[in-house]
Amino acid sequence: MTPNNEHKKFLYTIKIELVGSEPLIWRRILIPSDTTFFALHIAIQDSFGWTDSHLHQFHTKTPYGRDRDYIIISFPYPDPEFNDEVKPRDERSERVSQWLKKVKDGVYYEYDFGDGWIHKITLEQIEDYKTGKYPKLIDGKNACPPEDCGGLGGYGHLLEVLSNPKHDEYEDMLEWLDMEPEERLDPTKYIPVRIRFSDAKKELKRYEKGFNS
Repeated sequence: MTPNNEHKKFLYTIKIELVGSEPLIWRRILIPSDTTFFALHIAIQDSFGWTDSHLHQFHTKTPYGRDRDYIIISFPYPDPEFNDEVKPRDERSERVSQWLKKVKDGVYYEYDFGDGWIHKITLEQIEDYKTGKYPKLIDGKNACPPEDCGGLGGYGHLLEVLSNPKHDEYEDMLEWLDMEPEERLDPTKYIPVRIRFSDAKKELKRYEKGFNS
């Protein structure tokens, strides 16, 4: 199905993949087509288990490619140095359906510019809208890395250290993660029943209050 009425609401099945993760860390969620990119940001944070402690932005094309002709969609941060090369679109008003119009269309979501977590978002299915509570988690696999662990390279190093109790950094890593020696950080652990989606409208008020105070 391809929407031919931009004012009609549909249901989108989207898959969100953490680019470069191996085994692949991903989530599949169901959202209304008129979801704002800010609300999508909140849904991604909740479905992966991130804590929304860092800046984020969306890219309409992969930020890894040579083609820099893409549009950035983000929250209008007040810092004049943020995205000073290009004025981003406002994620509070930009809708997912404006960029994901047909199956296999995609955009990218970047979280924590230091660690550089890049997520690929792909539209997998379009169906007629049905009343319900959205976003809705459909499926997913593997655990989200801990915040501030240094990106994919740091996460790989963290798992390597924790797999060897004799490693010089083992005790430090346990302390940093606030883990007991008998605990294990399982990268395959994924418990979807524990995921609760936040109210995007309440989160937006928190954002606006925080950046305008």
